[in-house]
Amino acid sequence: MKLLVVDDEKNILKLYKAELEDEGYTVITANSGKEAIELFEKENPDLVTLDILMPDIDGIRVLRQMKELKPNIPVIMLTAYDYRDDFSVWVSDAYVVKSSDLATLKATIKQIIEKGL
Repeated sequence: MKLLVVDDEKNILKLYKAELEDEGYTVITANSGKEAIELFEKENPDLVTLDILMPDIDGIRVLRQMKELKPNIPVIMLTAYDYRDDFSVWVSDAYVVKSSDLATLKATIKQIIEKGL
């Protein structure tokens, strides 16, 4: 199971990569929207976690591009802010508020996989 983790904060990428690799996933990281789209096309991940606020291309635009390329790819939106009222986020498969405790994220990934990735 290959995950693409996208966040502009390098410390968060390191934490998520280490924790998710401990769970047995192969983890690829991107720290910008542009890099995320490039790696998405090149690496063909099974699931994406995607930060919303990024300096170059925001996560909503990245989400749209990913879904255009691969409509069935599961995408979990991650953010420190509440965007659930933004209809664009509804295209994602899940929405998780960022935390240093990754229990919710890990549980969400497992739920998506169990639903039939």
